[in-house]
Amino acid sequence: MSKIDSYPRQLSNRNLAGILYFASAMFLFSAVDTTAKLLTESFHPIQVAWSRQIGLLFGILILLLLKGAVILNTAHPWLQIGRGLLAGTSALLFIIAISVVPIADAVAVSFIAPFFVTILGALVLGEHVGLRRWTAIAVGFVACLIIIRPGLGVFHPAIILVVIAAIVYACRQILSRILSGSDSIITTVSYTGLTASVFLSLPLPFVWRTPAWGSEIWLLLTLTVLAALAEIMVIKALELSQVVVLAPIHYTLLIWATIYGWFVFGQLPDEWTWFGASIIFLTGIYMVRREWTVKNL
Repeated sequence: MSKIDSYPRQLSNRNLAGILYFASAMFLFSAVDTTAKLLTESFHPIQVAWSRQIGLLFGILILLLLKGAVILNTAHPWLQIGRGLLAGTSALLFIIAISVVPIADAVAVSFIAPFFVTILGALVLGEHVGLRRWTAIAVGFVACLIIIRPGLGVFHPAIILVVIAAIVYACRQILSRILSGSDSIITTVSYTGLTASVFLSLPLPFVWRTPAWGSEIWLLLTLTVLAALAEIMVIKALELSQVVVLAPIHYTLLIWATIYGWFVFGQLPDEWTWFGASIIFLTGIYMVRREWTVKNL
């Protein structure tokens, strides 16, 4: 078999490996969210968010010891710092939200983030967004309203924090696109981990509570280790596969969040949440397929 003939098979194997890494990361992220929700019953969300971030920080410090400060070389230090601040903010907002609303509901609403990425891509980066994609965005927002149902007695104000977290996440993704042209994934992740950790450490002394020996220590360690592993798996997946290949796997978060929410908290989404989440899922898949088709024309 020639090198040319073997290339599609190599690409397929890399995509498959990337999908497996990414799917595993989504499973772990759901476990992280569940653990975070459990911990917010005893700890301030800031301390929980900081603990979630600290695992990635340790990984970055190890990288710095192994590879040196060269991994911090960047053409856009302020953009990198800004991305880290956005990452810390979105994580904190989401943890505050899931402390009072079901995990599956929060995850379902968070799926509107790709729509905000598309909108900001058009407004900030000047990317072309055709009528079909604008229609998909409008449908996605209607689906989000179906899940939230403001004015119908089921709306919880904390769900707005998830919407804000989705907007902040979208801003972070726009910065990622800008930085991808000059900085490596390792550099971007390193700055994000360092900046977010410093950001969340600033208010930490005002809310800190020393965990008791036993279950609290183990839950915090579990949160830290699983979050670090999930981040590493995402990085590895992005090294192996294109974003458009991995994007649909992101929606498996809702499956795991529902299972964890039912198993740990006895919470299940109602039929309207499932209906709205299904619409968001289908419109999200449509947008991914459109992007894939355009890139391969």
